[in-house]
Amino acid sequence: MTRALILGGTADASLLAAEIARADIDAVYSYGGRTRAPADQPLPTRIGGFGGVSGLADYIRSEGITHVIDATHPFAAEMSRNAVAACAETGTPLIALERTPWTRATGDNWIEVRDVGAAVAALPETPAHVFLAIGRQHIAPFATRPQHVYTLRFVDPHETSLPFAADVIVSRGPFTLDAEIEMMRTRGIAWIVARNSGGDGARAKIDAARVIGLPVVMISRPNLPERPRVESVADVMQWLGHRTRLGA
Repeated sequence: MTRALILGGTADASLLAAEIARADIDAVYSYGGRTRAPADQPLPTRIGGFGGVSGLADYIRSEGITHVIDATHPFAAEMSRNAVAACAETGTPLIALERTPWTRATGDNWIEVRDVGAAVAALPETPAHVFLAIGRQHIAPFATRPQHVYTLRFVDPHETSLPFAADVIVSRGPFTLDAEIEMMRTRGIAWIVARNSGGDGARAKIDAARVIGLPVVMISRPNLPERPRVESVADVMQWLGHRTRLGA
């Protein structure tokens, strides 16, 4: 009897949850807890961490989980590493639903860096308007470059104080190309810092930068342990032994 655990929080994870619910597969959807008002899911949902590798392993055993799908954000490295270790400890099959990374297109002006620290160093010394499209948990290192005017965008209002003064946009994507171009021009954005999340939902800001001719400091994905991975909901459903009904 299949009982799946979806480690979610992405648009792809929500698509997977909907397809699993349609197929009447027993499953639980898990949010990491960073978003205060997560999107509703058609599956039983839990919110919060597991307590590291041992906590996740205990959850897998106690809940009778037979399959784990890592559909977290490509930069949720700790959770992904914990999933690999916990599934190895419990002998539970694991698959990652992972978006294809973005690649350069003609006209892109990317400065590719390995991590957030290198992204801070890549910004110019002279003051500039910078759009930090990297999530709230990664912004603190940019306080060392206070000469810049930063624009941030969060899904939820930021309740705690920020490490620097910033123009904060509260909005949930996906965003259109025209809207991103308008936002950047209105705010005088001159630089963008982004993580190579991949997929279509967050790509508009990268396309907008190309249209306007802005440099993008692109943070590469973290290195993760080897694990089976696919790029589509249909592939996950096949792995679970079910046909997808997407598009039916």
